[in-house]
Amino acid sequence: MSANPEKSLIIDDTTLRDGEQTAGVVFSRAEKIAIARMLDSIGVQEIECGIPAMGAHEQAGIKALVDLGLNARLITWNRALVPEIEASIACGVQAVDISLSVSDQMIIHKLRKDREAVKEQLKVALGFAKSHNLYVSVGGEDSSRADISFLVELMEITRSLGGDRFRFCDTLGIMDPFAMFDRISYLRKAVPEVDIEVHTHNDLGMATANAIAGIKAGARFVNTTINGLGERAGNAALEEVIMGLKHACGIETGIDTHRFREMSLFVAKASHRPLSVSKPVVGEKVFAHESGLHADGVIKDPHNYEGFDPAEVGLERIMAIGKHSGSSGLVERYRSLGIVIGRKDALLLLERARTMAGKRKRDLSNSELMGIYLGWETMPKAA
Repeated sequence: MSANPEKSLIIDDTTLRDGEQTAGVVFSRAEKIAIARMLDSIGVQEIECGIPAMGAHEQAGIKALVDLGLNARLITWNRALVPEIEASIACGVQAVDISLSVSDQMIIHKLRKDREAVKEQLKVALGFAKSHNLYVSVGGEDSSRADISFLVELMEITRSLGGDRFRFCDTLGIMDPFAMFDRISYLRKAVPEVDIEVHTHNDLGMATANAIAGIKAGARFVNTTINGLGERAGNAALEEVIMGLKHACGIETGIDTHRFREMSLFVAKASHRPLSVSKPVVGEKVFAHESGLHADGVIKDPHNYEGFDPAEVGLERIMAIGKHSGSSGLVERYRSLGIVIGRKDALLLLERARTMAGKRKRDLSNSELMGIYLGWETMPKAA
């Protein structure tokens, strides 16, 4: 983040807004409160908490979050329209995102307007918000397909009217990290007085990479969601962005990561979106080692095959016993069950374990391994 070294990175988690916009996902008020409290407890600095324009029920939910008195700043999402900003003010929040479509594709074919109309809309909405002493993020919907010179114009308006930051949205998830880095670098240099926020979608599987690329190019704010929830293929996952920054980039965020697994399971249940066992960072089996070579290496030194300690995210290492297991892994797995076996006996048991795993097309449970051991124990041994 050399482009903006004097300011710290801010995580703006939008699980309660864009995350809930995932098709079919609805959080109850109690679930929203629980999620907000978890995010606040781990040090997330900002929570995008809803869309007041949706009506009275949504507004009541946002007010309930305001009443929690969290350390995190609560921000609401609005179109850049005065009545929607008024609804946010009525909820008691002190920060708003005001969103405008900024690509010619959307300006012409969705809004049926032109660039001048968008600039005028921004001036009116931003002027109104700042006259009410709100912190304002100007959201550029479809920034990734917008003419970059037009984005500079909008950022200059944002600067001149006291806007606090500009949200660069890869709304369709079509960018690659190299293009993201170049775009954000250009905008940082063009209008250095306005902080940039990156909002990325995962349609091509690059949301996390694009978010990190934006940060490395100088963006100070980044949007995330727990488990990567969000429209279509989702947003950049909170847990992936934080751990990616820490272990791939050497950037500390100050976020306590130890509750990531707990949070992911809670949101998975609340959203009725089961967590994949191989979900990066928080999946149940992302620290499972089956291959004989890998298991042996991790037993000798976890750093051989683990980029970080599973305890950092609330997980534990698993020695999976399956078709590809070796004797070292089997010895370690039985040791965890309180059973000590030698290398020679491990080779005999391993043959049985591999055969069973092959037939069942999965790794074996503790009870299955105990069954193999007890069956072998009762067999007569050669003298």
